[in-house]
Amino acid sequence: MPGAARKHYRLTLRMADAGFQFLEIERNQMTTALSTTQPRGLALQTISEAMTFGKMLAESSFVPKDFRGKPADCVLAVQHGAELGLGPMQSVQSIAVVNGRPSIYGDAAIALAKGSPVCEYVSERIEGDGDQMVAICEAKRRGDPQPTVSTFSVADAKKAGLWGKGGPWTQYPKRMLQMRARGFALRDAFPDVLRGLVTAEEAQDYTHVEPQRQEPRQTPAVRPKFDDAPRPIEENDALAKARLAVNAVTSLDQLDGIRRRVSEKVESGEWTDEQGEEIASLVRGKAEMLISEEEVAA
Repeated sequence: MPGAARKHYRLTLRMADAGFQFLEIERNQMTTALSTTQPRGLALQTISEAMTFGKMLAESSFVPKDFRGKPADCVLAVQHGAELGLGPMQSVQSIAVVNGRPSIYGDAAIALAKGSPVCEYVSERIEGDGDQMVAICEAKRRGDPQPTVSTFSVADAKKAGLWGKGGPWTQYPKRMLQMRARGFALRDAFPDVLRGLVTAEEAQDYTHVEPQRQEPRQTPAVRPKFDDAPRPIEENDALAKARLAVNAVTSLDQLDGIRRRVSEKVESGEWTDEQGEEIASLVRGKAEMLISEEEVAA
C-alpha cells in the first residue's frame, strides 16, 4: 500500500574521513516514500573482510575489466574512493589506475565538486566551430571573489599532439576538449575535494615512458672487471688469493670480512698500502655489483 510503513533490514556504511569505520545492521521502520538519502553500501572492519569483498568484486562483471581478477586493486580503489566520499561500487566505477597512479573519471570529479558545500557552481560551454572551437569551464568556490576559469582549445590539443589522435579524440573531440577544461578548472578550484587526483581522461593521454635503468659507469678504480676464468696462481700468492676471494663472494657480509682482513694485513706491514688499495678497490667494485643485482631482483 503506497506510503505504508514496513519493516526491513538495512546494511549501512559508516564513513570516516580516512575510509571505513564499522558495519552495522539496522532494523528500521521506513516508508515507501522516495528519498535522496541512501546508505552507501558495505563497510569493512578487517583486512580479511576487505580482501573477501575485493575477491567478490574481482570475480564479478560489475567492475571494469582492469579490475577483474585483481582483488587487491579492487580493495584499494574502494578505500581511495571512500577517502573522497564515494561508496564502494562508485569507487570501482570511478577510480582508474593509469600508469600506476590513481585518477578519477571526469563525470565523478564534477559530481564530487558539485556535491561539496564549498562549491557555488560549475558551468561548462563550448564556443566556436572547427579549428576555432574552445571548451570553457567556470568553477566558483564559495568565498572566492572570482570564479576559476579554464579553457582548452583545438589549438591547445594540436600543440599537445592530441587533435586527430585515434580513439576518443577522433570519435568525440568536443567531449575531450570539455574534459580537459573541466579537469583543469576543478583541480584549481577544489583541490581539497579531489585530493590532487587528475582526471582519467587527461591521464590516459600522457605518454608513459618506462625509466631507463642506468648502470654505474665502469672505471678501473670503481668497477673492475672480473675474469670468468681465474688465472692459475701459486699456492703462496696471498694477493692473488685475495683477488679470487673477492671475485667468488656472493654477499656483502663476505665482502666486509675480506675488507677487515685486508686492513689487518696493511696495518701489520704484511702488505703495502698499494696492495691494500688494490684489493679495497676490488671490494668496492664487487659491492656495487651485488647491490645492483639485489635492486634488479627486487
